Amino acid sequence: MNKLLTVSVLALMLGLSGAASAGYREPSSARGGFTGPGLEVSTVAEAAKLSDDTPVVVVGHIEKSLGDEKYLFKDASGAMTVEIDDDDWNGLNVTPQDLIEIRGEVDKDLFDIKIDADRVMLKK
Repeated sequence: MNKLLTVSVLALMLGLSGAASAGYREPSSARGGFTGPGLEVSTVAEAAKLSDDTPVVVVGHIEKSLGDEKYLFKDASGAMTVEIDDDDWNGLNVTPQDLIEIRGEVDKDLFDIKIDADRVMLKK
């Protein structure tokens, strides 16, 4: 009986120590990641030529709201509809005078080409 109790306690202790160490995370600086080139900034005209779901970064101005989370976005090459979900604004309030960067994907269907935003940032 003592052997069974000793083995059970030992197994429980090993299990708990393994679970505790599995939850350990190194500091974020030690995790690593990619360092190097990323997405190139595109123009609206270039984005219109890209395939559906292609990641894109555009810089320009929102001219006006088109309703239903859609906006008219404009840069030096032209204008395109962008869809920005409420949570993708990240608390930003922008006006047509604000220069912004939108990161997202090209969204093409039979009759429409737009950019589906993942993130909106102010440019300085």
